[in-house]
Amino acid sequence: MPSYRVFRLREAMRQQFRWTPHLSGITAVKPRDYQEVFAVEAPSPYAAWHSLKGTEQQLEVGDLLALGENEVRILKYIGFEEARWVLPEPRSEAAHIALEAQPAEAAQ
Repeated sequence: MPSYRVFRLREAMRQQFRWTPHLSGITAVKPRDYQEVFAVEAPSPYAAWHSLKGTEQQLEVGDLLALGENEVRILKYIGFEEARWVLPEPRSEAAHIALEAQPAEAAQ
């Protein structure tokens, strides 16, 4: 049986998520907005949702279920939809050097 990792949307972001209009398609999610809390074994995301319903660990709108690294589902008002992690691009060495040089130039 698959083991889904549960990621909770941080409380500071929950109100913003509630007011965001629903768009169909893949939802982009940022790792900094979520906290991994536990894992649940279930045959599907809906079975995981159902098994947690009515408990202290129940899933709320905006929470994620991840199966491996590539399958991420976000709970919305209409059910689960596909989501993808949006990772910041690593800064290039040239950009890093330019950012370090800026304070020295501003002081002159």
